Amino acid sequence: MKLYYSKGACSLASRIIINELGLSCEYESVDLRTKKTESGKDYLSINDKGAVPALETDQNGILTENGVILQYLADKEKVVELLPSTDDFNRYRILEWQNYVATELHKSFGPLFNPTLSQEVKDQFFKPLLNAKLSYVDKHLQLKKYLLGDQFTLADAYMLVMINWAIYFKFDTEKWPHLMQYYHLVKQRKSVQQSLQQESLL
Repeated sequence: MKLYYSKGACSLASRIIINELGLSCEYESVDLRTKKTESGKDYLSINDKGAVPALETDQNGILTENGVILQYLADKEKVVELLPSTDDFNRYRILEWQNYVATELHKSFGPLFNPTLSQEVKDQFFKPLLNAKLSYVDKHLQLKKYLLGDQFTLADAYMLVMINWAIYFKFDTEKWPHLMQYYHLVKQRKSVQQSLQQESLL
């Protein structure tokens, strides 16, 4: 198994879950501007979407889309603490949060990484949208340890990356005390620390 990733990108969530599961995995970084891997491969020949992560599975070829890779890893290893079986409704709560992170948060951060957009447009339009969405998560976490309560799940790995990005883009995180308490809790998890160290993010 091999994960194609970019430092600090959403592929970090896939790495966290790989480490959480204790799986053996190779890693190859991708320059998202040049679409070249660290070994000099044309990344578009591996994933013609040009985005990370891409997981080279042992039997079934390349799998893309972060949320699907996370679900595949948990289902493959049958670790119900990360993603319960189909007869447990909490499975769908986890996938509900995972979809929220992917479609509402991850997608909304995209323009902030776009160098062709002016800072004024980013500050006046895109950052207020994200502020509202992150405030929703902060409110949700008032009485919860993790997104689903007391148990770390797939969605928490993905959410951690979003908070990393909010810090990177200098959002006023002090207004989200519950979110930041949650962030520091998730960040101390062994698999998260290992993943951050592997990507030189500590």
